[in-house]
Amino acid sequence: MSKFNQAKRIYFIGLKGVGMTALAQLLKSRGVQVWGSDTEEHFFTDKVLAAAGIECEVGFSAKHLDRPIDLVIRSSAYSDDQVEVKAAKEKKIPVLSYAEALGELAGEYKSVAVCGSHGKTTISAMLAHVLKQANLSPSAIVGSAVPQFGGNALVGSGELLVFEADEYQNKLQYFSPQSVILTSIDWDHPDFFPSADDYFATFVTFLKKIPTDGFVVACYDSDNVKEAVDKAGLSPEQILTYGLTDGRLQMVRMWLDEGRWHFSATDGEEYLGEFWLKLVGSHNVANALAVIACARRLGVDLEAIRTGLASFEGTARRFENKGKLTNGITVVDDYAHHPGEIKATLKAARAFYPYKNIRCVFQPHTFSRTQALLADFGKSFAETDEVIVLDTYTSAREKTGEVTSVQLVEEIKKNHTNVIYKPTISEAVNYLMETTNRNNLVLTMGAGDVWQVGDKLIEKFGLLSGSEF
Repeated sequence: MSKFNQAKRIYFIGLKGVGMTALAQLLKSRGVQVWGSDTEEHFFTDKVLAAAGIECEVGFSAKHLDRPIDLVIRSSAYSDDQVEVKAAKEKKIPVLSYAEALGELAGEYKSVAVCGSHGKTTISAMLAHVLKQANLSPSAIVGSAVPQFGGNALVGSGELLVFEADEYQNKLQYFSPQSVILTSIDWDHPDFFPSADDYFATFVTFLKKIPTDGFVVACYDSDNVKEAVDKAGLSPEQILTYGLTDGRLQMVRMWLDEGRWHFSATDGEEYLGEFWLKLVGSHNVANALAVIACARRLGVDLEAIRTGLASFEGTARRFENKGKLTNGITVVDDYAHHPGEIKATLKAARAFYPYKNIRCVFQPHTFSRTQALLADFGKSFAETDEVIVLDTYTSAREKTGEVTSVQLVEEIKKNHTNVIYKPTISEAVNYLMETTNRNNLVLTMGAGDVWQVGDKLIEKFGLLSGSEF
């Protein structure tokens, strides 16, 4: 029996986390009283919570748990030693981690888990949007703000739940979805997965949980994905494959026309026709192919899929055009923090802005990732004219490490002639203000707070227009 069946008052520790906020919205829609606590730091979820009428206490205190509470859900950022977690346990209140709670909730739906090293957020949002436009009224939990959702969650009345399934800390162990989209398997999170084999095995185990009436949508551009699907032992009827160059559902060609990415596709011998996207890059064409395969299997008409893809506007921090400034420069922000993501994003930027001088401001995320993938990072910036490297973003997850940004700069210099180290956001902003001209594209990249560089440039120069798209 689900732990949510009897829980009418649920308290969230770390409520402002994107997944936590989305989960709170879904539970509130079911008539559950939800509230919680978090730090005073501001996130986009502050506005989402306020709009949803969900109370968030500032700071953490055992006194916050003096009200009647049936269940506590804690962010994975907080351990059993955290003051409110300890208070809940002392009061004998059941405590679930975010992943455990999401797994419980997902089990009540016909759920689709979107997993893999790259593309999870975009595919989750894109698929949910397509299903919504097809009047299936899905619910969704996405790992970033989606302007068309007014936040990072969809609250629907249908049987479908699309959710982003994060592999970090092996959260996949708590999920038993009806179906899965697997985008890629490129070793990541070395602070938790000691080797590429450990990382790979987590996905194989996850795929084995797919029920006999479920399916996997697998990107066959990736040899690792092919191997994982093979090792999972699924039946041929359960396996839907896609890719830019391999897979049953495959791109025929793609082209850029009037600021829109167009592509055509086939499904086996069936020609599906042409599609177009507002999103940029071949990696987003691959993301769209995953959505086409999944939505068709869920019974959505091809024309409805085509319409839904064409109207999808993307998510925050995924090649997000922040605008053209009064001095002529363009600012774009992206979440890319893994070598594979950096290459894909820069390739897209070069294709979309072929005549601009691309200046990439990169902020490494976690010392362990930089150390484990140092050589790969060094080879990832070929498509940019200049690389500006900040200090590694620090968080509760990692405060220090053995490989510094200075060492990363030296590694990139082995393959790039124009690399500069600017430790802080303010130093990077000052440097850009002194050296940027109207032909520049400033592209901020990383999973930390590097986006502030673009925002500070906007504050300084002001926006000429909201977007070039």
